[in-house]
Amino acid sequence: MSRKESIAALLHELDQRSPAGFAIALHVRFTRPTYLFQTYAKPWMEHYSEAGLVMHDPVVRWGLQNVGRLRWSDLASIDEAGVFEQAKDYGLMNGAGIALVLSESRTIAAFARADRDYTDEELEELESLLARLHQATLGIERLSARDQRALTELSITLTH
Repeated sequence: MSRKESIAALLHELDQRSPAGFAIALHVRFTRPTYLFQTYAKPWMEHYSEAGLVMHDPVVRWGLQNVGRLRWSDLASIDEAGVFEQAKDYGLMNGAGIALVLSESRTIAAFARADRDYTDEELEELESLLARLHQATLGIERLSARDQRALTELSITLTH
């Protein structure tokens, strides 16, 4: 399996475990990810962007300073802007955040469900898959131009 196929398979696995969508910021440097994959519904992504919620998102704030995994409900006390309440208006009722630093590179992700909260076992699976995706995309700048184009197209496809 090629690197591109491996990355696509991991993204598919994460998508299957996130019925209401996800956002994955891979290899964040100076608050900007090398790649951003999103599968949330377009109306939520538009609202999130137009309202500038990234600056207030508790998962992003927590993920820039911590590593580990948690449920959105664990961050309710730092959600001064009401990001999670706004998300509920778009069907994002429950979610999880995962932040990891491997090989001196940070990845932050949020996963959402509309039906129920994630179990501890599901959080472990998400973290394991995310770590594999993080490792698979390390040194991404060393990919061939063709593979970089394919990954960018996959990012665009998932995001839109």
